[in-house]
Amino acid sequence: MFDFLQRLQAGMDQMTAFLAAYPKAEIWFSAVVRFVFPVVAVLILERAVRALLKIPHTPETWGQLSLPNGTPILLTHWENIIGRSKTADVYLNYPSISRQHAAICRGETGEWTLYDLKSKGGTVVNGTPVEASAPVKLGDTITLGGVPLVFLPQTIEEREEQERLRKAEQPTAIWPSFLWLTLFQMLACLQLIVAAGTDATAALPLTFLGLTAVMWIYYAVLRISRCVGFEMETIAFFLSTLSLSITASSAPSVLPKQFLAILLGLVLFLVLGIFLRDLDRTKKLRWLFAAGAIGLLGLTLVAGTQKYGAANWISLGGFSFQPSELAKICYIFAGSATLERLFRRRNLTLFIVLTGVCIGLLGLMSDFGTAAIFFVTFLVIAYLRSGDFATLSLICGAAVFGAGIIVRFKPYILNRFAVWGHAWENASTTGYQQTRTMSAAASGGLVGMGAGNGWLHKIPAADTDLVFGMLCEEWGLIIALLAVAAIVTLAVFAARACREGRSSFYTIAACAAGSLLVFQTSLNVFGSVDILPLTGVTFPFVSNGGSAMLAAWGLLAYLKATDTRENASFAIRRSHARRVTQEARDRASPVEEFRKEDGHEEN
Repeated sequence: MFDFLQRLQAGMDQMTAFLAAYPKAEIWFSAVVRFVFPVVAVLILERAVRALLKIPHTPETWGQLSLPNGTPILLTHWENIIGRSKTADVYLNYPSISRQHAAICRGETGEWTLYDLKSKGGTVVNGTPVEASAPVKLGDTITLGGVPLVFLPQTIEEREEQERLRKAEQPTAIWPSFLWLTLFQMLACLQLIVAAGTDATAALPLTFLGLTAVMWIYYAVLRISRCVGFEMETIAFFLSTLSLSITASSAPSVLPKQFLAILLGLVLFLVLGIFLRDLDRTKKLRWLFAAGAIGLLGLTLVAGTQKYGAANWISLGGFSFQPSELAKICYIFAGSATLERLFRRRNLTLFIVLTGVCIGLLGLMSDFGTAAIFFVTFLVIAYLRSGDFATLSLICGAAVFGAGIIVRFKPYILNRFAVWGHAWENASTTGYQQTRTMSAAASGGLVGMGAGNGWLHKIPAADTDLVFGMLCEEWGLIIALLAVAAIVTLAVFAARACREGRSSFYTIAACAAGSLLVFQTSLNVFGSVDILPLTGVTFPFVSNGGSAMLAAWGLLAYLKATDTRENASFAIRRSHARRVTQEARDRASPVEEFRKEDGHEEN
């Protein structure tokens, strides 16, 4: 290994000596490659973005309710709200049925439970009133507000047709994007070596080569295991490549550490993705994750050190990390893992308490950027769980009141936001960072000055809170906007997938993670150019920092889990559809007899 490093360093020395002897070669290479990068970036992202935005999302059907006239209503989720509201999963336009009358939920092993949502007309199963919840089986009669419904499975033909449609949703082959990304990584590495000159070390090509190898090994192993759909990973690897490039420009000494963070983030992505396969396990551990979020933030409050105005760092053995980044993963897990308890208001109250504790701890640490991210994520989860705008309005009012109390006792907080919109008036004092960022971003133009050729990295927090400025300066506005568009694409995918999501946990967690990523990106981008206050948050996947990188990959696991395409998600078992079909075949005879005896023949 040592000999390999020596030979690698010798080769780099020869290349830098050649460039020193022929300076025009360096100039021409840097000039040409600046225009090549945006083209290659578009080729990398075009296939992945287009595939994510055009996924058909064929709904999965798990059973059906038969109306008195024999009309079937399909159950396309594991948790289905039944009511007169047009937003209900099962819409029944009967005056005796409440807007949210009942809910019917499926367990992972196939059992079903009916919940009464405090309806006025009452809920009855086979003549027995339902006080809170009751198990239901195929063939049972469910009466809602005097309207009888018969709970039936899919027919074999319906299930086979659904399987046929799902198999036709094969994801686009993503290996061409991986090839273009490999070219992008090679050119980025060469450009950074050229820019560093004699200061370039073997760590630079080793980290880029390592990222390329990890990317292809990941792809090969999962393809061998018959997994498909690598659009999200393509986006994550592309943004991680930009992160390595930013780190190489601003802090080359920590480049191996950033590569290690990417590797650990990928491991967390895999472990969490596989863990999410078992929804019963997630339900049992939601309290542990809630305690984890509070514990991480509490530990930071007690043992944290202050950087850039917020005491949200912990240093151990020469390493520093932000527990609040990992607390985001725990917080979304705890807030989304509701399952059959989704319809109990007590859970929303407990979630409000969890949010209040987390935001309170962040406020005591003066980490108001992360507190704002937690609050927005809370609003997304709370709305998806309750759908109650009135309750959320009350919560927002309470939040504003709480913020006023904090400012009353900590008036110096307002000084941090006083520069907002007045950065150029205070260019040498409180607006120093924003004005330099805007100047550097403007100097980059559309294609940038070239990786490693900027000057913004000399400004504090240039590779973290102000990283959008570094992207614009060195890589150009085109690639900077592509990075933002990649994050937005992930959130749009989550929003589109939520209608056909198998379980509320997957859809709520994905929407929360997507919203968090977009809001955090917005704070980073707009804060660095003085459109919003500079709150000191990172750009997901791009900013230099191990904790932020781990959190970004962990949040991506929630998005991956909501992909309902066959073999495309760790949370979807490949044999599941075939198993359900076999269950339908096993039940076919008695169910068909029941249909005929009870007058529910299909039209």
